[in-house]
Amino acid sequence: MKTCLSWLPAALGLLAATPALAQNELSNFSATGRGGVVNTFAPDYQALGINPANLGRQGNSLISFTIGEVGAGAGSQSLTNSQFKKLLFHANDALTAAERTALVANLTSNNALNINADATAFGLAVTLPPGLGGLAVSVRQRLSGHVALNQNSADIIVNGQQAAIVQQYYDAAGTPRGGTPPPLLSAALDGTQLQLALTNEFNIGYGVEVFNVPGVIKLTAGAGYRYIQGIGVADVRIGGGSLSAYSSLSPVFDINYGSLASSPTFNYQNGSGLQPVGHGNGFDLGLAAEVGKVIRLGASVTDLGSMTWTGNVITATDQSLTFPQYSGLATYDVVQNIVNQFGDSGKTLFTYQTAQERRADLPAKLRLGGGVRISELFEAGLDVTVPLNKVAGNLPTTFIGAGLDFKPVRWVRLSTGVSGGAGYSLSVPLGVTFVTPVWEAGLSTRSVAGYFTENNPYSSVALGFLRFKIGKR
Repeated sequence: MKTCLSWLPAALGLLAATPALAQNELSNFSATGRGGVVNTFAPDYQALGINPANLGRQGNSLISFTIGEVGAGAGSQSLTNSQFKKLLFHANDALTAAERTALVANLTSNNALNINADATAFGLAVTLPPGLGGLAVSVRQRLSGHVALNQNSADIIVNGQQAAIVQQYYDAAGTPRGGTPPPLLSAALDGTQLQLALTNEFNIGYGVEVFNVPGVIKLTAGAGYRYIQGIGVADVRIGGGSLSAYSSLSPVFDINYGSLASSPTFNYQNGSGLQPVGHGNGFDLGLAAEVGKVIRLGASVTDLGSMTWTGNVITATDQSLTFPQYSGLATYDVVQNIVNQFGDSGKTLFTYQTAQERRADLPAKLRLGGGVRISELFEAGLDVTVPLNKVAGNLPTTFIGAGLDFKPVRWVRLSTGVSGGAGYSLSVPLGVTFVTPVWEAGLSTRSVAGYFTENNPYSSVALGFLRFKIGKR
């Protein structure tokens, strides 16, 4: 990758290049305006990947579809706002000695940087005749990046050969100083996580009513399936005395594999563009209930299944700390230096081995939601999303949020709430959607103040202008 922002254009670039670790509601501008609160709100194709049981509700329209809804967000719980913006938007700015020291200190965090982006190129839902439920399909991309660094890994990323732990065991020429041998990476970098996942998904889901006591309770059930093309994954997890590291990255990431590319056990994919380097299958299961005419409840398990990565697969195991083959950063291009850790072993902390394939679980989640819907003018809800594993692409921590939709007039819907977790600090979202009987368009952000506050910076935006509903039930 040429710049530190390559992850976001790569994800959104799929929108034009195809038919379309951790939050797929970012491409839903209404959900983004509620801070990600979505389980009981999501109708039609928006229910895919959230709770397919919502497709079993009798919708207000026969057909709904969208073209080109996108969203992206990035945040940090440790960087200052100025450091955060330089890392993401001004990576070529010069880095002074004092700034380098401050950067190392603030990169030392369990949530030094989190990046998410989603794009729904196309979504379609059909309400079937009474008693038969609803069906939906979509084509979507998801990007998730998570960076957690301890003091030593932050120091090495920024200062390279000049890092304190490196100088403790090696001289300026890289010769071991003798005496105590260098520590294992599992000890020196304990608590470090570097994760990235970028996928292209083709989704289908179905929901149907399974139980109904009129005026008392209505229960729907649903299931979803997705075929997944893997554009890239990188997953380094170091903790508890162990180290696990592997990656499989498409040529779009511009990784230099050096001598690894000629290995007979390496399925090298070069060239350019968004070539898939893996494939997989995912499944979602959900239940939803309407109690009386006001209360809504939802529970789902999403992203069950696995990926098989077959292109540009490299792995690494624990080893002693070696002398880095790069000097300290002269600019704020920290993200590029992190990405460099997945290339030629001569420029990384890891000694990689090539592999033909790597299997990995999908980022499974348990989603729970409750809400009240007074009328089409007001709806409020509470969501809890719990990551069920620690693979790349999943949430680093549990998400909790409360949100609401309110129509001050029938053609405008306002969304807001409060949310926290999932690697982000407490935030207040805001969204506005313009509504007509057949068309919707909206713009929203996960955090009203996140772009401006000095602590816990968070920049996010979601938008869509081509959401349509046809026919009346």
